[in-house]
Amino acid sequence: MKLVCNQTDLSTNLSLVGRAVPSRPTHPVLANILLTADSGTQRVSLTGFDLSLGIQTSFPSNIETSGAITLPSKLLTDIVTRLSSDAEITLLLEDEGIVNLMTASGQYKVRGMDATEFPQLPLVESGEAARLSVESLVEGLRGTLFATSTDETKQVLTGVHLRVQPDGLEFAATDGHRLAVVSTVNPEGEAGLNSGVEAFEVTIPGRALRDLERMVTARSTEESIALYFDQGQTVFQWGDQYLTSRTLEGQYPNYQQLIPRQFERQVTLDRKLLVSALERIAVLADQKNNVVKLTFSQEQQVVTLSVEAQDVGSGQESLPAQISGDSLEIAFNVKYLMDGLKALPSSEIQIQLNTATSPVILTPLGELKMTYLVMPVQIRS
Repeated sequence: MKLVCNQTDLSTNLSLVGRAVPSRPTHPVLANILLTADSGTQRVSLTGFDLSLGIQTSFPSNIETSGAITLPSKLLTDIVTRLSSDAEITLLLEDEGIVNLMTASGQYKVRGMDATEFPQLPLVESGEAARLSVESLVEGLRGTLFATSTDETKQVLTGVHLRVQPDGLEFAATDGHRLAVVSTVNPEGEAGLNSGVEAFEVTIPGRALRDLERMVTARSTEESIALYFDQGQTVFQWGDQYLTSRTLEGQYPNYQQLIPRQFERQVTLDRKLLVSALERIAVLADQKNNVVKLTFSQEQQVVTLSVEAQDVGSGQESLPAQISGDSLEIAFNVKYLMDGLKALPSSEIQIQLNTATSPVILTPLGELKMTYLVMPVQIRS
């Protein structure tokens, strides 16, 4: 095997694939990246796989001789990232699994392992693929990933639940304290979900979906993304890029029944003004219990944010708002409130609520159909 490639291409793809390389591999070859060079297509393919998450990317290269080898992920990445970004790298597979990595300034020899020892990615080949646009996928992930749980004892909540319908996708994530739901529909005329695809639901680990978002945004593409699902395995494929992941087992909560359908109060206000005020007042909230109180005044048409941090101090800010319904005092964990506000993609938002102890719904005023539910904190008098 012999090939010549650009340092930037190799470094960028190594960093993407390296996210699927386990830090504590159960088998020595899993600490490696599979490198495959194809002289016919003049492309280099890189694969990382920890037996749960698999990532495969490829990039163009000048390939003299085809071949395949697995190389230590961390060592190879550390070498390549330290080379000049405009460096031309020659990779030559020598005897006994030694790869000679040569540049104009020097050379490095790295011992690899036979490519036949590397496990194959479990690619789903049967069944119809659901197709979605990059824009729909990124919107759905950005609007839900932040709300996944970090508690491994509730493993099903560490993922995003996807409901695939013939006409669109629904993303949902909850950690028990808040819930984020995004519905996306591909516009007519664009590559959308295949009408022949049977509806299905699947919960995919948040870690895999963060890597997927990173991959699709790192390389702009007009292609639609194919989603395959079969027997506990999902595969996302676009061009010659793949991300494969095991699904999370367990029954995902029936989140739709948690969302109230009627509201006694409705508030419309500027999202950025609210976020800025919360960021300032959170400095004091952090000193005590992370709780911020919101007072909605129907008479004055203002929202007042306040924090009482005992033995430290207090803070208060007021913002103009359009408020319908009776005045109300309600409190939130400031982090949960901020996370949702930052994910809402609009300049104005709507807050819908009933009482000081019932779920509160935040939605953007815009085209994206997103719902963010957050539970209030009980105010102790």
